[in-house]
Amino acid sequence: MTMVLRNNCWLLVVSYWLLVSCSSNEIKNKDLKVFRYNEHANITTLDPAFAKDLRTIWVTNQLFNGLVQLDEKLEVQPDIAKSWTVSNEGKTYEFHLKKGIKFHKHILFGKDSTRNVTASDFEYSLKRLIDPEVASPGKWVLEFVDDFKAKNDSTFVINLKQSFPPFLSILSMKYCSVVPKEAVAYFGDNFRANPIGTGPFRFKLWVENTKLVFRRNPIYYEKDETGNQLPYLEAVAITFLPDKQSEFLQFIQGNLDFMSSIDASYKDDLLTTQGELKEHHKNNIHMISSPYLNTEYLGVYMDAEEKEVSSIKIRKAINYGFDRVKMLKFLRNGIGTPAVNGFIPKGLPSFNEMQGFTYQPEKAKQLVQEYIKESGNENPSITISTNSQYLDLCEYIQREVGKTGLNVNIDVMPPSTLRQTKVNGKLSIFRGSWVADYPDAENYLFIFHSKNFSPNGPNYIHYSSKEFDNLYEESIKISDNKIRRGMYQKMDSMVMASGAIIPLYYDEVVRFTQKNVHGLGINPVNMLSLKNVQKD
Repeated sequence: MTMVLRNNCWLLVVSYWLLVSCSSNEIKNKDLKVFRYNEHANITTLDPAFAKDLRTIWVTNQLFNGLVQLDEKLEVQPDIAKSWTVSNEGKTYEFHLKKGIKFHKHILFGKDSTRNVTASDFEYSLKRLIDPEVASPGKWVLEFVDDFKAKNDSTFVINLKQSFPPFLSILSMKYCSVVPKEAVAYFGDNFRANPIGTGPFRFKLWVENTKLVFRRNPIYYEKDETGNQLPYLEAVAITFLPDKQSEFLQFIQGNLDFMSSIDASYKDDLLTTQGELKEHHKNNIHMISSPYLNTEYLGVYMDAEEKEVSSIKIRKAINYGFDRVKMLKFLRNGIGTPAVNGFIPKGLPSFNEMQGFTYQPEKAKQLVQEYIKESGNENPSITISTNSQYLDLCEYIQREVGKTGLNVNIDVMPPSTLRQTKVNGKLSIFRGSWVADYPDAENYLFIFHSKNFSPNGPNYIHYSSKEFDNLYEESIKISDNKIRRGMYQKMDSMVMASGAIIPLYYDEVVRFTQKNVHGLGINPVNMLSLKNVQKD
């Protein structure tokens, strides 16, 4: 081979290497601008008026804004409203809007229809929630509202029927997002797949059950503390793998940037029994956790025909009869807090530090024996209804409470059947959970008001107390947080004293990210906000 030919070959090799290297770096740089996560449950809409579940709330939070928003401490902060005043004894809210906030760039009737948000847009958006033809599940958020109107382009007024201090935090929900009337009119029912909002990201592509893509909104109004425009990311890509084990493998392989919560199929590989990340994952994965406004519990139907559950001694025996600390350690790898206080979970200022039902097996046995002696029933038994996801917890309770002399049966049914039979009062004891819609303890107490008896309300246990009802009705009119929270705790103690609720644990938000992800944050309502996220 001649020297010239050899040199030419060498130049071709070097050129090819440089081309491949540059191409590889370009792909890598683009990848650093895309945030990828999986949603194993299918998403059916991108319309905020139907944001009733966490998966829909997460995606709509990237696309839409409301008057106010919550920070990570669950304090209400301005969003599209720059300020507000409350008058008329807490019944009138007047919001003053920021100027120059625009809807996403969009084409309607062949022309660019991007424009500024006005107070009339909020009037229209809230009217959608109560429109029978829309049939939004978010209609209830306006339960305390008398009327609302746009005073002018930059002022929006809401009048309540009565003072209701949690109202501002309710307005932070995605139901109350602003949407453009002309876009909803243009797309009709198909607005669900053609969302136009004001959020940090705008809609790009949706192949249902396969992939959902958002792109950066170049005209988003928020900036960081140094004046840089948000968001930092160029895109969000969401896949829909239904199998949680497959999702976990994709995350471990680095194909996903983020994974939320933990599943039984991989919890022992990921976490120790103390709830800490295992050593072999620490170099690649970052884990953060926070109290989650969710109480997992067993509910006792107070109107059940079974004599056992009508006895407060049996209800208390169940509460005292199992070790919540051990249950969490071995069945949930330490994720969560043993619910030995009240029904109101950790993460709320109204959390009740009272001494509730701790593990006292001897006391539980004594209560069962007293019931047997009083009733003459030498073989008392109860049945706990659950779905398969929580079978391990219920089997643990079955073994432990069974040691007290009380026979425990378990009835496993599909989630939909469990929900329906619970609503219709056909289950004497059922496993349930209550996740806060908004960060105020009132959200945990209104379900025990006697006017909310199921099937017409969420009082599935049919708890009834005139003293409780009076306290509740008085508390929601009080604007002083300290006084109101004291009343909340008193009501919580009353419910617990009845033994009708058997709290299992206060849940925890657990998030896993790749090491190069920063700015994700965490909060007790498990809201996913990506506007501050960066990858390096």
